[in-house]
Amino acid sequence: MSAYESLAGSYDALTWDVPYEKIAQFFLRVCKRHGCKPASVLDLACGTGSLAVLLAKQGLFVLGADCSEQMLTQASQKSAGMDNAPYWILQKMQHLRLPQPVDAVCCCLDSVNYVTRPADLQQALRRVFDALSHGGVFVFDINTPEKLRGLDGQVFLDENKDTYCVWRAEFSEKKRLCRYGIDLFRREGSVWRRSREEHTEYAYTIEELTRYLTAAGFSAVTVYGDRVLHAPEAGALRVWFAAEVKKE
Repeated sequence: MSAYESLAGSYDALTWDVPYEKIAQFFLRVCKRHGCKPASVLDLACGTGSLAVLLAKQGLFVLGADCSEQMLTQASQKSAGMDNAPYWILQKMQHLRLPQPVDAVCCCLDSVNYVTRPADLQQALRRVFDALSHGGVFVFDINTPEKLRGLDGQVFLDENKDTYCVWRAEFSEKKRLCRYGIDLFRREGSVWRRSREEHTEYAYTIEELTRYLTAAGFSAVTVYGDRVLHAPEAGALRVWFAAEVKKE
């Protein structure tokens, strides 16, 4: 089963502790630091739309793009009836094409790691560059190789009254891939139904991503620690990038 096909309906309940408000605040702080005061934003790999909805509530024009129809269904339901609701787009990152440029792009929760072929990621970065206006900024985070390597052999449990989820992680040093086998049990009346998904993340290095961003046309690439406006410490498990767009 493809990633998020069955997990989408339980995603928000299982990730209740994700600090979307802090992520939104950090994203806007980074934009300001790089001289960008966005009026329009793309939430790339937006998932169920939690971040996009928060940004739209601040008066921004927001697009949310994701490759999962099931996740976008949840996003659409979340924004139903909103004033200034985000617009949802079903697109893979490497096939991104917007009707008009935006001022800033945010891609969080290690979504970049989910692009597991470097050639596809390089294509995606070129598409993001094209989607940004002059003076725009691309802000995203990754799980570092140290983080993914440390997950090898780990088992994680998430549960609520209607859902029980088991994650098992395996990291391949040779392939630089971390695979998560996910068993999801959902209560339907008196019956528990089981489904299974596999998620995969690629271990990109800071140096690789900096080269890819530069090759895609970005300038002034800056790397930050996890939601802090200074360089990451050695061995950091999550880092953020900010890449500026300067066009003629």
